[in-house]
Amino acid sequence: MIGKARRPFALVLGLAGLLVSVVVTVVTRDLPAGGNDAGIGVVVAFAVAIVLGEWFLLLAPGFRGSAPMAMASAFGLALTTEVPEGHFVSYGAAFVLAVTAASMTVGTGTRVLAGREANIVETTGRLVAVAVVALLYREAHLGQSPGTPTHSDGLVPWQRALLMLGITMLALVADTLFTSVLRALSATANLRRTFVEEVRSSFAMSMAVAVTGVLIALAAPAMGIASLPLFLMPLVLTLFAFRRYVSIRATYLQSIRTLSRLTDAAGYTPSGHSERVAALSVRVGRELGLSERELLDLEYAALLHDIGQVALVEPIPGGATVLAAPADQRRIEADTVAIVRETGVFEGAARILEHQTTPYRQVRELGEEIPLTSRIVKVVNAYEDLTAGARSVRAREAAVERIYLGLGYEYDPRVVDALLTAIGTGADQG
Repeated sequence: MIGKARRPFALVLGLAGLLVSVVVTVVTRDLPAGGNDAGIGVVVAFAVAIVLGEWFLLLAPGFRGSAPMAMASAFGLALTTEVPEGHFVSYGAAFVLAVTAASMTVGTGTRVLAGREANIVETTGRLVAVAVVALLYREAHLGQSPGTPTHSDGLVPWQRALLMLGITMLALVADTLFTSVLRALSATANLRRTFVEEVRSSFAMSMAVAVTGVLIALAAPAMGIASLPLFLMPLVLTLFAFRRYVSIRATYLQSIRTLSRLTDAAGYTPSGHSERVAALSVRVGRELGLSERELLDLEYAALLHDIGQVALVEPIPGGATVLAAPADQRRIEADTVAIVRETGVFEGAARILEHQTTPYRQVRELGEEIPLTSRIVKVVNAYEDLTAGARSVRAREAAVERIYLGLGYEYDPRVVDALLTAIGTGADQG
């Protein structure tokens, strides 16, 4: 993932230059001139829309990053075959892919140079989706080669619309599968689970993108390029609404962080304990390939995992619940879940916290269903309790040694391995 830090200007220019060279070659070969063919203005309009769409990405915790304006515009470019007055758009799939790749590179490169976040895996996945649409519709269905416009595919309008919609949905599935495979491989996670979570987090937006791309192409023969801004307008409005939602969620998270500090202020836990558990839990969750939505619930749960301690008459020494008696741990867990459920808005976090003290042996020996996120909170909380916030090598080694004594009994070995990877990066130092 490309972070918010700036990347070398020469690298971005070099990549953009390479793609521009490819585009020039393909344009020279594919774009017909004269006759009843549409001009370069149609292509430029689509390219500009894709660049703007890549700039205005939808990024937020708990959601798969997407560029709905860019994807809908690219689908429109791949599906449009005619504009008013009998002008035909007769370029081939290679041309569509080259223009889309160059436009995405410009949009993504501009974000990087501006210090904004971007994701190479997700950008490549979008390009894969456009390639699927271009190949299936322009090459396989229309049999369209450069310079040979297709006047009719023999379908009535509603049949053509269903075909376009089916192809775009298949392309979006290909995009999701592509990104899921890469994420599962990078985190050694379960592919099926990763794919299902990706679909769940992006289904609604994917449907909107597919329908918009089809509408742009279907309206082009009557409206021309005016169909592009007209049908993109709902996605533009969605963008503003989503950004407002993200702002509210940021405020929401800040409120949760404030609530989580209640135990610190009351002297039940060391200062910053919950925030350290949350930050490390998210890193461990990423190592295990959790989806963005799961990571968001995990962060909420980790921030609130000790809130039940406020019901104690006497604080636990050092706030270390891992050193408390099992009965006391279960009582704190029950109080925590009751407080979290009382809010009425943290059900996902409550389900995680219901099992934060359950020993791993109940999964191994009894087959009990304990969420992976609960096992993460258990391991990370134990590590933070045992280090007491210290970051020295000796404190870390002593904490890991204690955790190893309960490996396979109290703690999930896979989660412990992910913890070792996370703390080994040095990201939690300082």
